[in-house]
Amino acid sequence: MTRWFASAISMVAVVLLSAGCNKTANRSEVAPGAGPAATYTQIDVNTAGTISGTINFAKKAPPRIEIDMAQDPACSLSSDPNYSEQYMIKDGKLQNVFIYVKDGLGNKIYPAPSAPVQLDQKGCRYIPHVIGVMVGQPVEFTNSDPTMHNIHTTAETPTNPEVDISQPPKGGTTQRVFAKPELMIPVRCNNHPWMNAFINVSPNPFYAVSDQNGSFVIRGLPPGTYTVVAVHEVLGQQTAQVTVASHQTATVDFTYGTGNGQLR
Repeated sequence: MTRWFASAISMVAVVLLSAGCNKTANRSEVAPGAGPAATYTQIDVNTAGTISGTINFAKKAPPRIEIDMAQDPACSLSSDPNYSEQYMIKDGKLQNVFIYVKDGLGNKIYPAPSAPVQLDQKGCRYIPHVIGVMVGQPVEFTNSDPTMHNIHTTAETPTNPEVDISQPPKGGTTQRVFAKPELMIPVRCNNHPWMNAFINVSPNPFYAVSDQNGSFVIRGLPPGTYTVVAVHEVLGQQTAQVTVASHQTATVDFTYGTGNGQLR
């Protein structure tokens, strides 16, 4: 998915968290995107507000799994160990969570950026692990490795493309556009089974991915009350309602790992 405006005053919003996490990857569609005759709304910097927050993880962080890349010598060039990215947790903060505004924009429709979001293959892994992109915005697949890769996406929404292409070592770039909103579209490499990433297609530009400190910022929102959703590839979805005022920052935090179930 990424990642717009600085805010001077910060307020903590009244947050209604839905603690029930769906334990699936939550790949259901989000709200529908714009049609060809849509009238676009532009972000008003004079009134825009911001949502910021932190993704917390309440339990002890599960151990990351070391990946054996020995099947391809080009993938074993680094002496550093390689680990899975399913649970990226540091000091109780969770990385790689996709956060987006699901409801509250009414009939506002925003134009898709023309600049692509890049998903690179480097060190025989996808970088970044989770991306956000807007409906109609290109995703650019790049191979920076000295080995052949095969990009394979499996979208559930029929109008979103299934990408299944090979890229030569240090090859060029390939772009694809996703026509409908969809969450956590898996990306694999048919040549290297440990490689995986996730594409999130948003109907609007108001989304973010949590960083290594669990932090996220969504800028440029018109004043209003919004439904904000956080999505993790394994831990599922959480929902909050937050009110954003002009030139202010509303804070909303999400916490995963509060249940008794075992992590997968």
